[in-house]
This record gives sequence, C-alpha cells and structure tokens, in this order.
Amino acid sequence: MAHKKAGGSSKNGRDTAGRRLGVKIYGGQYASAGNIIIRQRGTKLNPGQNVGLGKDHTIYALVDGVVKFSYGRQGRQYVNIVPANAEIANAAE
Repeated sequence: MAHKKAGGSSKNGRDTAGRRLGVKIYGGQYASAGNIIIRQRGTKLNPGQNVGLGKDHTIYALVDGVVKFSYGRQGRQYVNIVPANAEIANAAE
C-alpha cells in the first residue's frame, strides 16, 4: 500500500535576525570614550591607539577624539582614536 509520510512540522522558519554588525562611527567622526566604533566577527579590523577590543571583537573608544583608520604591517587595518586635546595642541603649533 502506498502511503504518504505523515505531515510533521515544517522544515522552514529558522531564519535568524541580523546581528547589526559593521562600522558604527566612521573615520573623521568624533567618538566619546566608551562609544562602539565597530562590531565584527573576528578581527577584520584591529585595535590601534586609544581603542579597546571586547571579547566579541567589538572595537570601542577609550578616550574622546576623532576616529582614524590606518594600515599597518602585513596589510592589517587598524582603528585609532586621535585624542581631542591632541588636535587642539596640533592646531596651536
């Protein structure tokens, strides 16, 4: 006798919500201490000066200042913060 398989639960419906990754504060923009600059999976971008790295590889500002992206050894990309008071000192010179 030909039987049809019993209709169980559907095989669809498992799409998860997006993780909201990416750059949150771009180069040249001002960041306050504690602001998240980038949310990422792994170290696509590496922390530079005045920047911290969270356990989920989130890069965040340690001081107030302007975000600056740069390249280092072996083509690695770094995120730095140029402190706000350093900019004022450079402008006075």
